[in-house]
Amino acid sequence: MATARPRRMEYSESTRQALVDSAMELFSRKGYAGTSLDEIAAKARVTKGALYHHFGGKQALFEAAFDAVETDMLARLAKIVSQPGDPWESAMAGLRAYLKVCLEPSYQRIVLHEGPVVMGWERWREAEEQFSYGLVRATVVGLAESGEIDDLPIEPMSRLMFGALAGSATQIANAADPKKASEEVGLCIERVMAGLRLLHKVGNAEPIRVETSAPRRTRRR
Repeated sequence: MATARPRRMEYSESTRQALVDSAMELFSRKGYAGTSLDEIAAKARVTKGALYHHFGGKQALFEAAFDAVETDMLARLAKIVSQPGDPWESAMAGLRAYLKVCLEPSYQRIVLHEGPVVMGWERWREAEEQFSYGLVRATVVGLAESGEIDDLPIEPMSRLMFGALAGSATQIANAADPKKASEEVGLCIERVMAGLRLLHKVGNAEPIRVETSAPRRTRRR
């Protein structure tokens, strides 16, 4: 028989969520340096003591906001790419949806602009991989298993796609015209994927062979 959750626990969770929501909004609008803990606590309608009870400081709260933005993005994209039907169309719909996410203020400011600075490059890259790589890999596996692209080594292919998307997101966020950059990136990635698909259909995909032996030297006479 299920037992009712203690009111104190529910209040604690609602307080934490209010703080994260307030932090997301303020960090998105004013940036990390321009936002104070007093502002976040006031917007969440809690005391500063309650803030410190849930988070050790400003960076911990930023990382919670970062996780919330990434979790929301991942849930939306996973829903798109896992839809029943044509795997190719689902994958392309997921790509287009991700490029739109890269234009959202919260994702741009918190994940792409502030994340590497506040969290440090290594920690930020680890977090990005933790959230996004699994979905990229699952999409590549789905395309390979459905016969849309060659049954290439999954790990290298997934890493290539993940790197392309991560680099593209940064390019979009730093562009003078992010919307135009998003459209250009989308066109390029879709063309590359379409090329892989075509090569698989016509059977002309040949592996690149790397010469491992030292080049022969011609003997001088």
